[in-house]
Amino acid sequence: MEKKKLFEEFPPVSTQQWEEVIVKDLKGADYEKKLVWKTIDGIKVKPYFRQEHLDGKQYLEILPGNFPYTRGIDISNEWEIRQDIIIDNIEDANHKAVDALKKGANAVAFSTKNITPETQSQFSALLKGVNLEKHSVHFISGATSLVMIKMLIEEIAIQNLDKTNVKGSFTFDPIGSLSRKGKFYQNENADFASLKDALVLVKEALPGLRILAISGNIFNNAGSSVVQELGYSLSVANEYVSRLITAGLKAEDILSQMHFTLAIGSSYFLEIAKLRAARMLFAGLASAYNCTSDNASKIQIHTITSSWNKTMYDPFVNLLRTTTESMAAAIGGTGSHAVKPYDLGYKISDDFSERIARNQQIILKEESFLDKVVDPASGSYYIENLTDAVAEETWRLFIEIENKGGFITAFKTGHIQEEIKKTANLRDLNIATRKEILLGTNQFANQKEKMADKFTLFNCLKKNNQSKDAIAEPLRQYRGAEAFEMLRMKTEKAAKTPKVFLLTIGNLVMRKARAGFASNFFACAGFSIIDNLGFSSMEEGAKACINSQADICVLCSSDDEYTDLVPQFVEKLNGKMQLVLAGYPKAQIDSFKVLGLNNYIYAGCNVLETLQHFQKELGI
Repeated sequence: MEKKKLFEEFPPVSTQQWEEVIVKDLKGADYEKKLVWKTIDGIKVKPYFRQEHLDGKQYLEILPGNFPYTRGIDISNEWEIRQDIIIDNIEDANHKAVDALKKGANAVAFSTKNITPETQSQFSALLKGVNLEKHSVHFISGATSLVMIKMLIEEIAIQNLDKTNVKGSFTFDPIGSLSRKGKFYQNENADFASLKDALVLVKEALPGLRILAISGNIFNNAGSSVVQELGYSLSVANEYVSRLITAGLKAEDILSQMHFTLAIGSSYFLEIAKLRAARMLFAGLASAYNCTSDNASKIQIHTITSSWNKTMYDPFVNLLRTTTESMAAAIGGTGSHAVKPYDLGYKISDDFSERIARNQQIILKEESFLDKVVDPASGSYYIENLTDAVAEETWRLFIEIENKGGFITAFKTGHIQEEIKKTANLRDLNIATRKEILLGTNQFANQKEKMADKFTLFNCLKKNNQSKDAIAEPLRQYRGAEAFEMLRMKTEKAAKTPKVFLLTIGNLVMRKARAGFASNFFACAGFSIIDNLGFSSMEEGAKACINSQADICVLCSSDDEYTDLVPQFVEKLNGKMQLVLAGYPKAQIDSFKVLGLNNYIYAGCNVLETLQHFQKELGI
């Protein structure tokens, strides 16, 4: 009996045939508008991808660990579970680090934002019980990096350790300071001179550490897009290389000391593609400087969950966000990863939230086995094309900045800030109109949730990072949810919580749907909702509304019935409270406005501006 292949009897279907069927099913609808997704960077994502869409992508056949490292810088997908610790007290920070390493973390990072060890004994106390040859130790040290580097060198000598076994990093990033604060640590020339000294010192004394930081997360947390975060990060890297080469260092030595921090947001597949594209682009940059060593060509990436999309209200949703973000980081091939605790948006994290953050990564490793497969996204028609598109757009942006004189020049003239503001404003608008959803904040908010008595960090929303002696406008670090959170906070602090009465009448399906929409809409401002089963007449509904002492009344019915209901609605309730129509029947709007009905809520309207309007009208 002749053997046949399983799908032999099914003839192949060409892309043209698929397209013809799709166009037929669309029945004249616009193909681009209906099926092509356009990212905020302008990348067009097709509704489907096939084998032929991979043609011409030469890196696809290259294995992990090989140039240009798109599939990974190593043949392992092992990453460091890192916990970041802000030093408020030397002893407490040490205790927290030792505890974290006992409970699943294999790397710790000390932030000197509040306190910096001033003596060698304090530095030794900070690292007491931390095995420097077993665990990576990182220092988010900024301007204090050179001093801290010298202390670490001394500590290695005190403990009689093999310096080649000590791994970790310092965040010496003068351009990062310029981006975040609008100024260098000291001044431009002094910072680059200190950086050169540090690089020369570390090359021999700490060969396992990288000290030249590229803080891409600053762009992300200012509301940038994926392409902007990666493109500007690459531009910063090139700025460092070109400036330090002029100062007498070799490109090989500079790139070998470089490490990137990138924030991971909620665009799951885009974030995976971003990390893959980052490795390819960095390798291309190293190649342009004729660097051939693995140390110089392999990008070292640390990822951290983004702050931009985290929320203060319904904070447990942040756990879902950080879990999928961590999955994207792991699948994308991060070198180390830190999860920000879910409650960090409104308070100082505690032992519980820090343990949960740490355990999220442990579960991804020990139960989901994401560290067992290198580059699992490889071969996916969708992700491969997304990787290529992100790389192409990033390179275009990189060239644009270089043509403007490099990152520092572009930043001083305000170009970088302006471009990120454009993206951030668009993302803010998307949140205000619910094109971008922040669950529990601009959609499906819990109207009964109160946060005023819980927050300790909310005042940071109005904080200005700009220093008095700034030489450029800094990038505003904020969260996309802040405008809605301030809206909710105003309601909480008001003397009286506004009541919203839903006057449901007529068609059962439509009144229930629109009542649900209205309830969800006003819950975003923390207003109290009075729902109803439905009224048999406008007179009955108006009477119940007046008796409820509501501040706002929303008419919920069908467009067809509004023709008769709206005149009665306005006649019986106008002047007694704010009147709102659920829906936007275009053909009747002008006539309704003549009657005095001017407030409408509907899908696609600006939720934030509408709720701010009602707060103003109610004296909040």
